[in-house]
Amino acid sequence: MAGIKYLLQKEVFDATNERILSVCNVQKWHKKKRNSYLCIVLEARSIPTLVQVKQNDKGVYRKKRMWQLSEIKTVDGKNDSTTEPINEFDLICEKNYKWFAANLHERQNFITVLYRQIHKYIRVPENRAIFVNIPLTWLQEQSPEKVQQTDNLTNGDTLDDGEVSDEFEDFQALTEKEEVELNKLIANSNLAITNAEQFMEDLSKNLQDLDGANVQSVLASEKQVNALMEQIEAAIDEANRVEARFDEYDEILCHVRDTMEKMGEKNTMIEVANNNNIKLLNELEKLVTQLDLPYGHQVALTDTDLTTPQGLAAAIGAGKALQTAMNCDIDSALLRLTAVQDQRKRFDKWKAKFSQTITRHLNNMFIHLANDLGELNVIASSVSAELVLMKHGAVHKELSAYSELMHWLKSMDRKAYDGLAKVYTSAMSKVYERELKNFFDLAKSSISPQLLNDSEMNTSISSKFKSPQSKQISQPYGILGISKEQWSNGLDASEWQRFETIMEKVLTELEPVALSEQHFCIQFFQLDVLSPTTRNTQTTLDGVMSTSIGPIDGNDKEAVAATIGLIAPQKKVDRQINEDVRRMMTSLFNILESELNSFINSFEKLDSFYSMYVLVRLTQHVMSAQDAHSFLSMTFASALVQVKRNFDKFMHIQLQSIIESKVPRRSKCGLLPYVENFEEFSNTAECIFRKTERRTDLDKWYVQLVNAIFEHIPLHASEHPKTPDQVVRMENYHHMHSLLAHLKVPVLDEQKKVAKTKYNEALRAYVTKYFGRPLEKLNLFFDGVQQKVGQGVKETEISYQMAYSKQELRKVISLYPAREVKKGLESLYKKVEKHLCEEENLLQVVWRAMQEEFIVQYKYLEEQIQRCYAGSMITLDFTIDDILHFFSEIAQSH
Repeated sequence: MAGIKYLLQKEVFDATNERILSVCNVQKWHKKKRNSYLCIVLEARSIPTLVQVKQNDKGVYRKKRMWQLSEIKTVDGKNDSTTEPINEFDLICEKNYKWFAANLHERQNFITVLYRQIHKYIRVPENRAIFVNIPLTWLQEQSPEKVQQTDNLTNGDTLDDGEVSDEFEDFQALTEKEEVELNKLIANSNLAITNAEQFMEDLSKNLQDLDGANVQSVLASEKQVNALMEQIEAAIDEANRVEARFDEYDEILCHVRDTMEKMGEKNTMIEVANNNNIKLLNELEKLVTQLDLPYGHQVALTDTDLTTPQGLAAAIGAGKALQTAMNCDIDSALLRLTAVQDQRKRFDKWKAKFSQTITRHLNNMFIHLANDLGELNVIASSVSAELVLMKHGAVHKELSAYSELMHWLKSMDRKAYDGLAKVYTSAMSKVYERELKNFFDLAKSSISPQLLNDSEMNTSISSKFKSPQSKQISQPYGILGISKEQWSNGLDASEWQRFETIMEKVLTELEPVALSEQHFCIQFFQLDVLSPTTRNTQTTLDGVMSTSIGPIDGNDKEAVAATIGLIAPQKKVDRQINEDVRRMMTSLFNILESELNSFINSFEKLDSFYSMYVLVRLTQHVMSAQDAHSFLSMTFASALVQVKRNFDKFMHIQLQSIIESKVPRRSKCGLLPYVENFEEFSNTAECIFRKTERRTDLDKWYVQLVNAIFEHIPLHASEHPKTPDQVVRMENYHHMHSLLAHLKVPVLDEQKKVAKTKYNEALRAYVTKYFGRPLEKLNLFFDGVQQKVGQGVKETEISYQMAYSKQELRKVISLYPAREVKKGLESLYKKVEKHLCEEENLLQVVWRAMQEEFIVQYKYLEEQIQRCYAGSMITLDFTIDDILHFFSEIAQSH
């Protein structure tokens, strides 16, 4: 024990200037294999602390936990004096620590020292730890360790500085006076310092003499002591009387204190009652003020006059006052007051009568204004045939004076509000229906009547194309897979300009009328507010549920409280507002979309290319709209979807026409219909789509159409009975390459390279097949020569072979004199001229390619003669210059 204490003191606590008072080797109850040490340590001029020390894996002792003595709540020794000692004990601090001591002696010493240190340094008994299940003898005597230390001192042993007991901790040094007296005493002694025993005997003798003198002095002063004792007893009696008087005074003061406390409580209750009365008065004044409606407003609510400006202003003010009074924030407890309930009943009666008056007046106004607009429309249409849509600014201005009343109805009587909204939309929708029909009819009549008749006689593009076996001569204009001779007449530039003007006029006239009506409806019917503030509706929770589920039916549910706008996400609120606006505008302009689609389709029947123009023009209007969520923008967007479908349908028809195209039955095939027509198609499309937002749509179809053309050129080329398929492929790929190079469309760059490659392949195939080998027998002769060389015969020994001797070579060469070669070339030129069409001007190109092929073959034969028959002086009857002269002369002669 002393060894580990010394080791811990040296390694752990010397560095912090702390001294170990007691140490105990312990283990946790559930982890008995891991030893640690509980140390009670004391730092200079400080309160002792309890420290847990453990040894890590490297063998170094470290502090793990530390507790102040005040943190220890309970020390449980697990046994008392009647039970057999055990090794367990508990320390309860912030939690319960269960320890198992390795040695009972260390456990007893640790608990004893801990008890003495807690009682020594913690002055407040309530803050001291409670020691339970511990023998009283441990707490009343010194620890065994200190008892042993004391015994060692009596036996002449000494203690180290770190093991001084608590009795020696109370040692105090001599004062200066005591030190002086001690020095005098030593100086008066003549004994040497080495004769300490004689010195001690002298001191003992002197002490005994002093004790005897003291006893004699006490015995001599007995009378004075008795007198002093009597005085002390008299003083004690007087002190008792004073104390009794103090007790009487204390009782009186306690009575006074109780009386003052009761008076203070009464004053507090009076103050509370006064405060309550003041609050009650303020609340009643607030309640009366909120529920009070001036007499003037009552008259305006019961005898409402909406025909004069003064009456209208009074009605608006009275309505706002009534709304404020009915929606005021009143405590639920006050609502049970009879006076409050009676006042609210009066409010309900005034509200019902006022709402009925407003509803009847506005209902009549809506119907009369709609009728007046209908009459004006009939007069205007009979007087003027100008393509103009009537504006309703005057009607909106007249109705705007009643906007506040309409807002009041939306807040206070949602059923009446919804009814008026339906009346307005029903009446005005008839007006807009007549106006829009007249407007679009006039726009259609602006087209030439002859063109209209022609469009009515023809069927749609798709139906015409899907029946190619029909006996009709006229086919839809602009279909790629059909020859131009079979197309119906298209529109000229003046007619296109007229269509553009009419289309732009229609879109321009619709925009201000629709936007004006939308702005009026939003302001008049307060459509930009999802739900007005109201207190006399259903609960806020119902409103939240209605808003989250979907649009609210005004006939079934009251308006949702305005606070719902704070609860619902802003995006949902905006979406609901947009849906309300769109729903009302759709009711007012219920035929606008159908009339617009019919108007657009009437143009597309005249010219299938018009779907391209409408797609571009309508997209520009949708993209340039100031309010992208307006009803007109959404209508244009819906029409744009239909136009886009028509455009895709037209392009699909073009694609299908390429697949089902028929090869011309003329003597020369020439250009296939879809290749010939693609130039006009692309030029028209480029004029419409150049630098527009829909360019990508055209580019997508460009790629599909060109790929389809490339795919079907070889298929259709093999179907012509007279023209070789190589010529058909060559001419058509050449035409497509030239056209794509002229268009300069970036997305078709890859297709342009493909066209160039396929054109060159077709040209080579044609030259190879129809030019062949004009010197056929001579080529066959040298094929045999190459076969012999391949069998191992040296080229210099070929002339010794009987079949390939010089005489045989001369015979073969004599078969191809220059005159016969030229005659054969003239015959070939006529055949090529017969195959090729004049539109592409590829005759000279093909002729030059054949010339190059002939020169290549000539050079090959000359090389074989020089290698196998060197020095024989054998040559062809003509030279390369002669070949060039033959080709040039033949070309010029034709």
